[in-house]
Amino acid sequence: MFSKRCEYAIKIMTFIAHQQKKSDKKVDVDAISKAIDSPKAFTAKILQDLVKSDLLVSSRGRFGGFSLPDQFNISLSQIIEAIDGKKLLEGCVLGFGTCSEKNPCIVHHHLKSARQHLKIKLQETNLEIIAKRVNEKNAYFKE
Repeated sequence: MFSKRCEYAIKIMTFIAHQQKKSDKKVDVDAISKAIDSPKAFTAKILQDLVKSDLLVSSRGRFGGFSLPDQFNISLSQIIEAIDGKKLLEGCVLGFGTCSEKNPCIVHHHLKSARQHLKIKLQETNLEIIAKRVNEKNAYFKE
């Protein structure tokens, strides 16, 4: 459902949130790419996009790395939008550029309620909730 970049972005943000819950240290790109089994260069590019979207804070130097802003209330929908844009939640599921209520594609009305439900769930689910589940070992972010 999500692009590969988006899947990794969610894993990255979850890993950083999990680490910040355990200790207040910043996490470096090596630790992140190893933890989520992602190539370092690919991980670094995603991290740059998350920093540009103000979802992560980056700092250089000996004690540098990546961290979340002061709050953990970043939603999954914010991460998805930062990486893939609004297409998943607002674009046509068949890729038509003109799909709308006035000009619906062949599945528009059939999937409308499911997409609205998904949008709400992605907005409600934030890193605080996810990190708590991981810390309590009720969920995992790596196979």
